[in-house]
Amino acid sequence: MLGFVVSKHLKCQGINLQKKQALNYTPVSSLNKEQEITAICWADTQESEVLLGCGDGTVKVFSAEKSKFTEIHECRGGEGTFRGLAVLDNAIVTCVESGLLKVWQSGGSDNVELQVGAGIERMRQCQSQPQQVGTGGRENDLKIWDLARPEEPVFKAKNVRNDWLDLRVPVWIRDFGFIPKTDQVVTCTGHHQVRIYDPKCRQKRPVLEVLFQEDPLTALSVTPDGRAVVVGNSHGNMGVIDLRKGKLLCTLKGNAGSIRSVQCHSSMPLVASCGLDRFLRIHNFNDKTLLHKVYLKSRLNCLLLTSRDKWEEEDVTSPVEQDIKDEEDEVWDTMETVTDIAIKKRQVDKTDISAEGKVKNPTHKKKKCA
Repeated sequence: MLGFVVSKHLKCQGINLQKKQALNYTPVSSLNKEQEITAICWADTQESEVLLGCGDGTVKVFSAEKSKFTEIHECRGGEGTFRGLAVLDNAIVTCVESGLLKVWQSGGSDNVELQVGAGIERMRQCQSQPQQVGTGGRENDLKIWDLARPEEPVFKAKNVRNDWLDLRVPVWIRDFGFIPKTDQVVTCTGHHQVRIYDPKCRQKRPVLEVLFQEDPLTALSVTPDGRAVVVGNSHGNMGVIDLRKGKLLCTLKGNAGSIRSVQCHSSMPLVASCGLDRFLRIHNFNDKTLLHKVYLKSRLNCLLLTSRDKWEEEDVTSPVEQDIKDEEDEVWDTMETVTDIAIKKRQVDKTDISAEGKVKNPTHKKKKCA
């Protein structure tokens, strides 16, 4: 299983590129607008369960091994939809658009709750330091929080200086990511800016800024080596930007609508993207080739990749698929093959002819030549 893609409704789909198929795990007849999925993450390090944040304030747990939903958690609080999900020591971390960030303990008590500011567009967890999360949004600049000490953010970015007309530059964080093996964070904005922040720097302003085309940037993902970032905008354009030199390395073509989610594979040079054009695309960002293109029928919100390197060599047959396969095998085993029927027919024809070469069956006539 390469990963999961979810649409604007509760439509969780498992994508298997080895078999070139997509499985829908929810009945289409039960879908409604309140079940829109806006956030997704793995529930454990083994990647056996997936957390899905729904528009009605619930977080559903989907088992990748059983291919079904196993739990539903009530995580209502604040206003707006989920802008991020994370897991910290078996606790679910949620953040909604109004800025309410909450850590839901498994026992239901001692929940950590803090206000990170209104207009949140994205909340992400640092992979190297899981107790740290970052937040950002419209007129809400980048902040990094330590959930062990949530009183004040450990880093709070400052806006850039006024422009050449001495006017304030608006703030609009659309997405961001933690750069591996460093303390730096890269962000993309609704004003087509890609910025790098270094929490160790005293000025707390971007240490690097790159502009990508003219349309608002909507999603990004850092490459596994941390040397580049893949960004997508509202016009369907994707670019790979070198974080060391601040240059555009290449563009990835093929998208036709606004890009809602981009994710690089943790070890392979692959990047997956999805959006409003209803396609999941897999690019190789080294040679810019489009490897896969899957039509998934509905507008897509977010996606999730597995970190397994050899996913194509693994047995990815789900229990439901295995049951159907076993039933089909039983049916085929009980059926008589065409070769056996042909052999029996020839044996019957031979018994109808006597040893003297005469035909015993009077209905058997010799064919006339044309």
